[in-house]
Amino acid sequence: MKRRTVLSLEQALSMPYATLRFAQLGWRVIRIESTPSGEGLPGDPNRYIGAKVVDDDRRSYFIAPNVGKEAIALNLKDPKGHEILRRLIKELNVDVFCCNTVPKRYAQLGIDYESLSAVKPDLIWAGISAMGPAYPDAPGYDPVIQAMAGYMELTGPADGPPTLTGVPLIDLKAGDEVYANVMLALAERAETGKGMRIDVSMLQAAASWLITTLPLLDFDCAPAEITRCGNEHRKFIPTNVYPTCDGFIYMAIGSDVQWQRLTEISAFGTVANPQRVTNEGRMREREAIHSDMAQVTKNFTTEALSAEFRRATIPHAPIQDIPAVRDMAALRDKLTTTRTPAGKQIRMQPAAVDIAEAPGDFPFPAKYGQHTLALLREAGYAEEDCRRLREQGIISG
Repeated sequence: MKRRTVLSLEQALSMPYATLRFAQLGWRVIRIESTPSGEGLPGDPNRYIGAKVVDDDRRSYFIAPNVGKEAIALNLKDPKGHEILRRLIKELNVDVFCCNTVPKRYAQLGIDYESLSAVKPDLIWAGISAMGPAYPDAPGYDPVIQAMAGYMELTGPADGPPTLTGVPLIDLKAGDEVYANVMLALAERAETGKGMRIDVSMLQAAASWLITTLPLLDFDCAPAEITRCGNEHRKFIPTNVYPTCDGFIYMAIGSDVQWQRLTEISAFGTVANPQRVTNEGRMREREAIHSDMAQVTKNFTTEALSAEFRRATIPHAPIQDIPAVRDMAALRDKLTTTRTPAGKQIRMQPAAVDIAEAPGDFPFPAKYGQHTLALLREAGYAEEDCRRLREQGIISG
């Protein structure tokens, strides 16, 4: 696999997650952060979120999305910073430029596609924003977009308030869209020699996942079909979380054949009746079914129910905490890792898919501006040039 070079003006999570996926391929990823402004802490605010790991600017929330990357601090509010950026793109033969700032700042910062593609016509440019360039002022915060895109309306108990998802799904969805569309652009470039501009709207990306709800509007659906339903499935009954005598278990019946296999388990014979043979009939008795199911499941341990469901090939899973997920046999050998400067191993989330020869262990995240001077030297700047740029506040670190 050819090693590509990605230069990314990034902060928070959406774009750092996208470029992490490139780092997981073994590509070179260079993250740009702003020089100190005198207001607040320098660079990506996420550097300072969470428990202190090794120093003040590499705290726990920052680590996992930023392993394996180099870091440069550059003042893009100054035309001299624009000049450095263009020179880096040319001299480092950058394949992909990424950013997740508001679109109204693209031209101000000299990061707009037109300016950068003029330097390197085959450059692939990818930006994440809240609602795309048509809404240049809108800030892109995952919880805000969850509210705007209906995710909160669809999440939580039916009789409870709208609720955020437990994972920042929209940040991660936007990052995956950058990853996928950069791959498409590289394939196109291999055929045409041309670069591409990619604009990812967090709102549009999120709405693309409303495949099980939004189209129902034109089928005159009942309001209950497009709002919160807790842990139930809106269409398949019974699919829910049920109590056990030592915890909870999730069980999903996705067909009438699976329902038959469930009710053939002796303990669950009491939940069967002729009305419930079909999913349509079960829909009419859904509340009674959930109550009947709970009356059975609460008498068994989670392990005992899992054994029964495995024998009957009923889809199910215990509700696991995160330590249990990390220790699963199916995952524990696929975790990615990094090491602190002191040598402590940090286990992190696995890569999304197994790719031959892709690295699994990554350098610890760089300190703020750690590679600024090395990158400028690589781009042909002399020591005296670097000294002067530092004095002028164009570079830092």
